[in-house]
Amino acid sequence: MATKHEQIINYITKLRIGEKISVRSIAKALIVSEGTAYRAIKEAENQGIVSTIERVGTIRIEKKRKENIERLTYAEVVNIVEGQVLGGRRGLHKTLNRFVIGAMKVDAMMRYMEVGNLLIVGNREEIHKVGIESGTAVLITGGFSTSDEVIRLADEQELPIISTSYDTFTVAAMINRAIYDQLIKKEIVLVDDILIPLANTYYLKTGDTVERWDHLNKETGHSRYPVINESMKVQGMIAAKDVVGVDSKTRIEKVMTTAPITVNERTSIATVAHLLVWEGIELLPVIDQAKKLIGVVSRQDVLKALQMVQRQPHVGETIEEIVTRRLQDCSTEERFQFTCEVTPQMTNQLGSISYGVFTILVTEIGRRVLRTYKKGDLVVENITLYFIKPVQMESVLRIEPKVLEMGRKHGKIDVELYHDTKIVGKALMMAQLID
Repeated sequence: MATKHEQIINYITKLRIGEKISVRSIAKALIVSEGTAYRAIKEAENQGIVSTIERVGTIRIEKKRKENIERLTYAEVVNIVEGQVLGGRRGLHKTLNRFVIGAMKVDAMMRYMEVGNLLIVGNREEIHKVGIESGTAVLITGGFSTSDEVIRLADEQELPIISTSYDTFTVAAMINRAIYDQLIKKEIVLVDDILIPLANTYYLKTGDTVERWDHLNKETGHSRYPVINESMKVQGMIAAKDVVGVDSKTRIEKVMTTAPITVNERTSIATVAHLLVWEGIELLPVIDQAKKLIGVVSRQDVLKALQMVQRQPHVGETIEEIVTRRLQDCSTEERFQFTCEVTPQMTNQLGSISYGVFTILVTEIGRRVLRTYKKGDLVVENITLYFIKPVQMESVLRIEPKVLEMGRKHGKIDVELYHDTKIVGKALMMAQLID
């Protein structure tokens, strides 16, 4: 029997794309409290199947596939520019392909007017009308409105016409930034990307016996399985060490490891890798919002994913990539040595290198040095910054790491940073190596 929360999510999922919903309407339709309805709607928003817009409400939108994540819906644009919807609300769920700045004459602008585009323009009502008639949504900058005729046309065509108080340049920059952020999200590998689905997952039930484990072990060659109850909720994990010397008629729930570590579809692979290393486990159950088993992810799959990420070209650029791109390797056979110029993006509000950038430098150099000793991936366990001085922008740092300890499973690096001949920073990094 599904919980009220699950029933609401299923109800929302089945709604027509573009349909407006509210806490009150959900509570009335499913006979639940408004608090329960509110929590379910927020969960649906996290899942990307609804979007809430101030002064407009919550609407059902199509969940974007990862390959299309860099495309925004008009509803998302409204939130980005803090806009007001003047008309065409029923089209807020639609996805925009690209945006066009309306800074030209109507004739020249016509070739850019296409279905799925967003025209960004000021208080030019004739352009607003032409845009809607051409199948292009309109974003009016400067806080201006438009005529009743254009609003009526937008409602008929189901194309949003939006007003924002920001100027055209600021609006374009805000939308561009949002698309850029989406590109970075697209590059982050999540559990959902490598999940072994439930249809291909072997599991046991709490009522099964050790004899069933033996049968699965012979059939699959695997030794670890999640254990679920009758509602498909994960109750434990069972491995070979748990059944050694145990009578074959013993129930699984008597020997399994209870309260197992689990992850969900939106957990990043970096987080999973840390859990696998830190906890020393080989297999993680993947659960949905109702705590039900939807698949598993293995240590081997995670390692393959990490290797794949390192080989992929990146489109969206993070702060870490900006920083590490400035690193120059000047190492010799006798010692490791790197240099890095401090750019404006790497500084704090006072113009000195930020503590975050300092940490990124230590981490990246530690990774590079440890990989010269052992190929593969690693998880940073601890970083201690025990000496740091201000370093202003455009300074060139000389960084000298020293390996203090190197084992089969871990490494310890001491990192010293110099500006000219003076030491400006010292740090100690410890990491666990992933086999």
